[in-house]
Amino acid sequence: MTADNTAALLPPHRRRRPRIGLVAGGLGTYWPQFPGLLPQLQESSRYVSERFAEMDAEVVDVGFISDAQEGAVAAERLRTADCDLIVLFLTTYLTSSMVLPIAQRAGSPVLVIDLQPTEKMDHAAFDTGAWLAYCGQCPVPEVGNVFRRAGIPFRSVSGWLRQESAWERIGRWISAAHVHAALRHARHGLMGHVYPGMLDVSTDLTLLPTTFGSHVEVLEFDDLRVRVERVTDTETAERMALAREIFTIDDSVQEADFAWGARVSVGLDRLVDDFGLDSLAYYHRGLDGEQHERLGAGMILGASLLTARGIPTTGEYELRTTVAQLATQVVGAGGSFCEIQALNFEDGVVEMGHDGPAHLAVSSRDPLLRGLGVYHGKRGWGVSVEFDVQHGPVTLLGLGQDRDGALSFVASEGVVVPGPLLAIGNTTSRVDFGRDPGEWVDAWSATGVGHHWSLSTGHRAETYRAAASLLGIDFREVRA
Repeated sequence: MTADNTAALLPPHRRRRPRIGLVAGGLGTYWPQFPGLLPQLQESSRYVSERFAEMDAEVVDVGFISDAQEGAVAAERLRTADCDLIVLFLTTYLTSSMVLPIAQRAGSPVLVIDLQPTEKMDHAAFDTGAWLAYCGQCPVPEVGNVFRRAGIPFRSVSGWLRQESAWERIGRWISAAHVHAALRHARHGLMGHVYPGMLDVSTDLTLLPTTFGSHVEVLEFDDLRVRVERVTDTETAERMALAREIFTIDDSVQEADFAWGARVSVGLDRLVDDFGLDSLAYYHRGLDGEQHERLGAGMILGASLLTARGIPTTGEYELRTTVAQLATQVVGAGGSFCEIQALNFEDGVVEMGHDGPAHLAVSSRDPLLRGLGVYHGKRGWGVSVEFDVQHGPVTLLGLGQDRDGALSFVASEGVVVPGPLLAIGNTTSRVDFGRDPGEWVDAWSATGVGHHWSLSTGHRAETYRAAASLLGIDFREVRA
């Protein structure tokens, strides 16, 4: 089952697209002096607007400004637009007084771009008017200085209009705006209680609303129980049939455990829909096979299917890691729940993964459903998911927390390489970070990341760095 086929069977979760505010500008004093300049710059502005319209975002284009008064009007329009990112396109020189009100009043992160028409000027043919179309870089230091003095984070991309490497850098900021939008509007479900003794997992529930603006919905396992009790045998059979299309079913799977996981899966879907959740973290210890223990043990199938749809659903009450998974999900990188499992010093790799829910879209092969009579470290039994992540570049993203409670993004880029893996109902991968595995563990552990994180496909540290910037949190990276 390929990732594309899995996606076809599991309709993706719909969430609000990022809203990008766009304003272009130049110094109006030039227009009567050089009549051909403004039409040329407006044409460049239209090209930039068209490029943004092609991105997976809602674009609020407020047009072209020529003086501080027009800048104030644009600021008011963008203030009411509730943008996730505002892009200021400096087409030629302009004064910082034209754009400072936009950054001050709009209440959104700002990116400055300056894209001259071509790679270089034709010095022999150019007059002053032609040159002015190339000096959008001129005000960038001025704007950077004024932003710093005003306490406004400064971000910029300089290049030329059709330079794809510049648009790749701009694209990273748009991906970062996806993370900003997702976390700002997310509704995170938190069900059950913290795994006893995991002090790093415990999270102050006010941190997410105050840091990102998102909501935490506190749930009880009884909220799931009543929904599972209403699932019919027909719905259970249909969910089992869907699972057979997506998973390879190992001989170790007991039919009754499979059916129970399918029934819980249907109930989970209803729970997520009823509370409008974008993510869910859960744990319940249970005792002697009582109802809540059975619910907790039956979560893995349904949680994996939800995660594949773009609704990260994670065990061990790991709210912060579920947030990291949501961040990696919305940039198209998947994101599977994992921790360190072992080190292989001969091959130079860190083996990592986790039992329980997995992100099916990042599997390198058909995901396997394996029956387990024991969930190590947990009570209960049932079916679990097993696979390794697609071979190739990956980026870890975790949510760290400091002594003062401040959250941070923590990332590290590596490569998943082939090799032997345990067959114990876990998602496992062999990741080469380009350095001694023990040294990597020491550096990673010193960041404050905690013992779980999201493993996402592709090298995306710069995107996650940009997202941290838009979110106003620290970014730490462990490099080779």
